[in-house]
Amino acid sequence: MMNSLDRLKGLEAGVPWDALLDDAARVLAQGGVVAYPSETVWGLAALPDAAEALFVVKGRDGGKPVQASFVSLAFARAFVQPDAAFDVLAAFLPGPLTLVTGAAVGCPASLAPGGQVGVRVPDHPVALALLERAGGVLATTSCNRSGEAAALTFAQAQGLGLADLVLPDAGVRALGLPSTVLDVPGRRVLREGAVPSVALLAALSGGA
Repeated sequence: MMNSLDRLKGLEAGVPWDALLDDAARVLAQGGVVAYPSETVWGLAALPDAAEALFVVKGRDGGKPVQASFVSLAFARAFVQPDAAFDVLAAFLPGPLTLVTGAAVGCPASLAPGGQVGVRVPDHPVALALLERAGGVLATTSCNRSGEAAALTFAQAQGLGLADLVLPDAGVRALGLPSTVLDVPGRRVLREGAVPSVALLAALSGGA
């Protein structure tokens, strides 16, 4: 099975992806912030134990939690409590959906304020390659100053100056819509986004 790095090399063979991802991993290991493309909008990433850096660079209210982005659904399951509704909605992952659900005991506190974690499994080769290189999980949020529109292009992400390093998009553009956010235990849509909420609620009514 082709991994994300191989896919990137196939999309943009002239880009030194190994070196770029090594640089990104180094920035993250030093507590820094990396801007990266996703299928929705551009994002900012930090290691879970450096999640506070995301609040600082964005000027974000500490009461607004960040997402936890995972390299795969299988990897994410170790961080969440078993839940039948989550299992139903997992059919939409990877993709532009964030599922807020109960965190497992071992989930880092920085990713689970109040005992809940926002699970995101992106569907973009650069985001997935970054997650692979970073160990499978990152604290993530949209690439913008708090209250402003999120970056949709490399130029916009770079121009904001919020990250220590900005990864290119490999020619895979963002949709321009945020991920849909759904509270799994409450079965409530917290934010409309790229996945129609009617599809999610229909899946829940038929499957859990």
